[in-house]
Amino acid sequence: MRFVKEFRDPHLAEALLARINHVAERIGHRRARPVTVMEVCGGHTHTIFRYGLDRRLPANIEFAHGPGCPVCVLPKGRIEDAIALAHRPDVIFTTFGDAMRVPGGRGSLLQARAAGADVRMVYSPLDALALARANPERQVVFFALGFETTAPSTALTILRAGAENIGNFSIMCQHITIIPTLRALLAQPDFTVDGFIGPGHVSMVIGTDPYAFIARDFRRPLVVAGFEPLDILHSLLMVLRQIEAGEARVENQYARVVAAQGNKAAIAAIERVYEVRAECEWRGLGQIAGSGLQLRAEWAGFDAEKRFAMQPHHLADLEQCRCGDVLTGRIKPPQCQSFGRACAPDHPAGALMVSSEGACAAYYEYHGVGEAA
Repeated sequence: MRFVKEFRDPHLAEALLARINHVAERIGHRRARPVTVMEVCGGHTHTIFRYGLDRRLPANIEFAHGPGCPVCVLPKGRIEDAIALAHRPDVIFTTFGDAMRVPGGRGSLLQARAAGADVRMVYSPLDALALARANPERQVVFFALGFETTAPSTALTILRAGAENIGNFSIMCQHITIIPTLRALLAQPDFTVDGFIGPGHVSMVIGTDPYAFIARDFRRPLVVAGFEPLDILHSLLMVLRQIEAGEARVENQYARVVAAQGNKAAIAAIERVYEVRAECEWRGLGQIAGSGLQLRAEWAGFDAEKRFAMQPHHLADLEQCRCGDVLTGRIKPPQCQSFGRACAPDHPAGALMVSSEGACAAYYEYHGVGEAA
């Protein structure tokens, strides 16, 4: 890709939309209900709303917004764990910017900083490691968030910390994995999504092969997509063509970046440093077996939960906050009674209103409060 504008060309977008309309019309003659296509990644959600792609779809085609935003699925209990750790006088607690505003049971990390905790925003785990070098008298903890996209950078930071014998650095591991989550969604009896636009950044690491079970076992098409408007429209067209033909395959629209086998070096780093947790809690989705990562025993010295003998918190979501229903495609953001009222960007009740990739935040920014879903 030489220029981003090549993937934002309005004339090409109109041509793709015309093709989508033609396929949708043919599908509509054979179906009683709309076709629902889930974009798994929060980055795709943001592109859809920013460029108004959802407004241009035929009436019988709908987007559903999936659980591919790691900040959006942070459970309240993990935020409480992080806040408790950040309030220790010997700790510098570091994390990405979006995670600082996610509400827990008694506030956010940003509010903890306002109350005196040493909470700092970093752009990478290497920034946190640099803080540990510069502050040998303090314990520096990095809140390690994200899917397989960010897990390799944390793994390589652990390897570097080990090689340099930096003893005052550790991580609170909240790395999660996409495949068990998609499997858990598909296994739900009321899951009515017809196809998927697969995540580009995660697939850059894991490749396209791991999605094969979606087509084989659940007969849904999945197309891995890039993040520009033409990427999304092209991927949607590819999904619809499969649905029209009664086919279910994994295809790769983002071939300029994603390989079928993924990034072998990144996968090797993940496998060297982490092992799979028996289960992991997701906000709005509950416990999902095998969906989280933890440090292997070899690297347990860098595990903040072990180093500080942390006692985990488990807190229920607010009943009026329907993040889980948005993340599973059951409702659109405005169908939540809290949307734009008890939950807005300046006073979020749910994590989907915090992250720039969250469906609620994107809908609020580009559609407003009064527009119907």
